Amino acid sequence: MSCNVREMACAPESVFEVLADGWVFPTWVVGASRMRDVDADWPAVGAKLHHSFGAWPMLIDDETTSTEWNPPHRAVMVASGWPIGEARVAIDVKPRGAGCVVRLQEEAVAGPGRLIPPFLLDLMLHARNAETLHRLAYLAEGRHPRTDESTAERENAETGRPPSPDVEPEEDVAGDAAAAAEAAEGRRA
Repeated sequence: MSCNVREMACAPESVFEVLADGWVFPTWVVGASRMRDVDADWPAVGAKLHHSFGAWPMLIDDETTSTEWNPPHRAVMVASGWPIGEARVAIDVKPRGAGCVVRLQEEAVAGPGRLIPPFLLDLMLHARNAETLHRLAYLAEGRHPRTDESTAERENAETGRPPSPDVEPEEDVAGDAAAAAEAAEGRRA
């Protein structure tokens, strides 16, 4: 079984908002390339995501079934992509400070994947799932205002990139609004 853990600068509820939106599945799951359909009752137990894996023209149509849904703590899914097989994916989220810690565990449960020696399967899955959690962090952290630095902001600072144009600099925005109101009042007088 492969296990990845990542701290995120968001509430556990933000992570579950992303998980509950089946249409964004290919944006955070590495290897999922397109969404074909989402059951109306997703993420209820038994509901399915219908997606494709791979790159065109070598696509495999597969599906992921919700087997446990306990927001904002735990979600379990079974991903089926024959002829590759099936994998059980468990996502556990716990609050930590102003954010949360997310644990993703994946194991092959049926098909050829079960024949791969565990240490080799873990090597492949660990790298893939590290990127999966990285993408999930972008989406979950970007959903609501936060006090901690987001993954994107931290990476921009580390690489010297400027902040996103839609992010206000941390200046006196309230003071700017008050000055604009005073100016408008002065024009009326």
